[in-house]
Amino acid sequence: MFRSPLIKVALLACSLGAAALNAQTTADFPNKPVRIVVPFPAGGATDITARVVAEKLSAKWGQAVIIDNKPGAGGNLGSDLVAKSAPDGYNIVLGVTGSHAINTSLFKKMPYHPVNDFEPLTQATIFPNAIVVNPQVPANNLQELLALLKKDPSKYAYGSDGNGTGSHLGMEILKSRAGVQLTHIPYKGSTPMITDLLGGTLTVGITGLPALQQYIKAGKLKLIGLTTPQRSPSYPDYKTVAEQGFPNFNAAPWAGFLVPKGTPKHVVDKLSNDLIEALKQPDVVQKMNELGSTVVASRPDEFRQFLIKQIEMWSEGVKISGATVD
Repeated sequence: MFRSPLIKVALLACSLGAAALNAQTTADFPNKPVRIVVPFPAGGATDITARVVAEKLSAKWGQAVIIDNKPGAGGNLGSDLVAKSAPDGYNIVLGVTGSHAINTSLFKKMPYHPVNDFEPLTQATIFPNAIVVNPQVPANNLQELLALLKKDPSKYAYGSDGNGTGSHLGMEILKSRAGVQLTHIPYKGSTPMITDLLGGTLTVGITGLPALQQYIKAGKLKLIGLTTPQRSPSYPDYKTVAEQGFPNFNAAPWAGFLVPKGTPKHVVDKLSNDLIEALKQPDVVQKMNELGSTVVASRPDEFRQFLIKQIEMWSEGVKISGATVD
């Protein structure tokens, strides 16, 4: 189709003008405080991760980055708050395994969809759960433990952080794949479970590695395996479940940043780039390692695909366990 030189010039001007406006808008963002919602209480690993990253973003942007703790409903309360906020980039959620993978199958009614109602920015970290046993259990690795369970399953039971948690469902997935029976005892967090493990009233336990580390080093508990797909950089001598006969096994908790669906692409791109830059800074990597976490810093499309796979994987654990929340 023929176009006059004047039309071509006008179209070029419009294109350049739109590009300039987009660049200016990106450069102007953010021009007011940004809120990161942490759907859990202050003081935990998720909260600390958000605060470390927020400090870096605030320094880069010259704007306050406020941490807003909104615990409740296994992470659903804070996540739903962000899902329903204005899609302008000023409200970010640090979603986790529960809020953006497990809960979709665990809760009968979800107020949001963990993928469809968000724009993923980056998976921030991955965190190892650890399977441990009391020293009286005659097993030093996963295959030895599984052999004991197959021989006499009624003799053993395992404790987790609670019904529907990553530790509970991860062990249920492993039990199913290994073809073993092991009674589940849900605890209200790791502290009472570890007390029973140390006292010998509980034989097997699974929870976050940092809570167990001092007891493993002291020989008061024996490590059987980590639930991350690869060994932790913080604990390179600790074997994973995956390398002990279950390739690709990954039942590890994680955390990642997301914004509401419909947030403009140039804002998503800027947030993603700046978050990845912050996460990769050496002092942030070191701090995450101290928490027992490993920095991932993935791109938005990678994080989206990861979320889809995680929802599918954890739904297997929910189905196997029969866990549900009204």
